Amino acid sequence: MARQSISFTKPNDEWLKAQVDKKEYSSKSELVNDLIRQARKQQVEINWIRAKLEKAENSGFTSESKTEILAQSKSLLND
Repeated sequence: MARQSISFTKPNDEWLKAQVDKKEYSSKSELVNDLIRQARKQQVEINWIRAKLEKAENSGFTSESKTEILAQSKSLLND
């Protein structure tokens, strides 16, 4: 594992220490790695949502009514 030296602001350092003191994590390094994993996972989800939104925006508009769209969506779920 790569070793790094980083600095934290006082509030962030105190929060990290509190998590370790509460035995949530065994070390600040473990906590920072977990936070990075969570951020990476969140970024994957954000990218997925962004791609879906871009695809929807690029597909154009519909002239169907809300009722027609709902009926079509329900029929797709029942297939």
